Amino acid sequence: MSNQVKGKSGEKTAEKFLKKKGCKVLHRNYKTNLGEIDLIVFDKDTLVFVEVKSRSGTLFGTPAEAVTHFKRTKINQVAAQFLTRQSMRDVPVRFDVVEVYLNEGRVEHIENAFDSYLRY
Repeated sequence: MSNQVKGKSGEKTAEKFLKKKGCKVLHRNYKTNLGEIDLIVFDKDTLVFVEVKSRSGTLFGTPAEAVTHFKRTKINQVAAQFLTRQSMRDVPVRFDVVEVYLNEGRVEHIENAFDSYLRY
């Protein structure tokens, strides 16, 4: 299975998981000139920017460990663009990581996985 196929499979799994938890999906693969956010959802009254990481195993670390400082910076920048474009200024915001373990069929949801350093 190619990395792209694994990634898409993981994103679909994560989306189903979040929907079961009661989240409302606003966007999938939201792209700007600065980068992409896998999922943007509402969890009750909180806008959540979700990075999905899928792995077949943990030989090279957990999926969340692949969300590097560089990746977190990109997600923050894209989130700031989204909030500006949507005129969403007073909405609570959270950054989550959803780990999808493909071989195990297991999903781990890490809420507040990292903080935003940007001011919207």
